[in-house]
Amino acid sequence: MTRNSTTWRRTVQIGALAVAGSLLTAGLAQATPARVGGDSSETASTGSYIKSVEKVNDRQLVVNVYAASMDKDVPIQVITPADNSEPRPIVYLLNGAGGGEDAATWELQTDVVDFFADKNVNVATPVGGRLSYYTDWEKDDPKAGRNKWSTFLGKELPPLLNEELGSNGKQAISAISMSGTSVLNLAIEYPGFYSSVAAYSGCAQTSDPLGQAFVRTTTEWIGGVDDITNMWGPLDGPGWVEHDPLVNAEKLRGTPIYMSTGNGLPGIPNDTFLNPRLSDGRAYTENQIIIGGPIEAATNLCTSNMAKRLYELNIPAVVDFQPVGTHSWGYWQDQLHKSWPFIAGSLGI
Repeated sequence: MTRNSTTWRRTVQIGALAVAGSLLTAGLAQATPARVGGDSSETASTGSYIKSVEKVNDRQLVVNVYAASMDKDVPIQVITPADNSEPRPIVYLLNGAGGGEDAATWELQTDVVDFFADKNVNVATPVGGRLSYYTDWEKDDPKAGRNKWSTFLGKELPPLLNEELGSNGKQAISAISMSGTSVLNLAIEYPGFYSSVAAYSGCAQTSDPLGQAFVRTTTEWIGGVDDITNMWGPLDGPGWVEHDPLVNAEKLRGTPIYMSTGNGLPGIPNDTFLNPRLSDGRAYTENQIIIGGPIEAATNLCTSNMAKRLYELNIPAVVDFQPVGTHSWGYWQDQLHKSWPFIAGSLGI
């Protein structure tokens, strides 16, 4: 096992990660796109269909999808390939606990649009799923509503988006914080579906006290959900075990995995005013250090636990343990950049 803190990543036979919850910013801002598509009569066998496609600019679209499983419309923010002359793969890029319904989004907090400006891949980010863990809940919840995100992301959305975007059928998925748990569970539920999975700053365990503390902090303390058992049933029941990537790590065999985490210590430049998010008001230093520090220290422990388990199972992965880092967007932007060669390689780009 090679560990080299001066390089952009360490390749080790350990890995997979999940999420604590995106706690640091709020308030949604969206561009007003120009409409380019009308209602579509194309329907998937699931009953879901594309209602409309809106153009933001030459490289950005909003694909509005009716999700039959949840009986609601879900906007999908799309960055199209630099060269769309032939079919390209799709990278699903999930937001954290806010689900893209607040200001804690890839589009508003990172350079994601500029980063993918020269890359031949579609990037798709659903808007919705706040506090949902992007999973199928057993029951509707008075505050969280009806959540069937695993069904939507794994069955309903892909065939529709593949056809709309002219994809080559390959897909990878990447996520932060809360949704880091989600992408591992999606890879477990749909084996072989994703060319790779990347999770930044998360906790890949849900059925033990530490993992459940993460879930409950996100959904109950932050989100105000009254009854978390609406998600996977009783806390000591089988539903939580079934959705625990640490317990089900063997089912990740064959899926290329990338994980990263900081250790909770503030670093330069991301936890200083050299970070533009802190100087322009998109984020706050106190939040990053006082809240984001302990959260990231905990994700470091979760990542270590998952790393150890995959090592025991001889399942290879790429894991990047950073020498500093709080639970915040500057580090997630860095990790998107660092993990891109891994993701691109898995997609054959």
